[in-house]
Amino acid sequence: MRNLLLCLVLACTASVWAMAGDNDTKGKSDTRTVTGCLTQGDNAKEFNLKADDGSTWEVRSSNVSLAEHVGHTVAATGVVSNATAHNMKEDTKDMAHDTGMKKDNREHGHLKVTDVQMVSDSCSK
Repeated sequence: MRNLLLCLVLACTASVWAMAGDNDTKGKSDTRTVTGCLTQGDNAKEFNLKADDGSTWEVRSSNVSLAEHVGHTVAATGVVSNATAHNMKEDTKDMAHDTGMKKDNREHGHLKVTDVQMVSDSCSK
């Protein structure tokens, strides 16, 4: 039953997106500010940001020194990679959650950071 409900939600969502064209749903921007704990990624230029809302982001920057903020709580502003697809994925998860699906609605994305501000010199979690 849940799979049928999820298929129905996805079909309806696809129809709405097709009619909407290139407009982002719910007015989401390609640029986001995400606040959370910054950790080192798999190599020197990759970092992970675990946001306060439970979402996780793989972050990179060619303009901002992220390495000096590892272990800090930061507010990172940047451009979401594949923003249209990412926003549609978030909206689908939100719609499924609104219909009673109990699965975790935490998001995972990729962010090219253009600015970072230290919120705290440590991570609270």
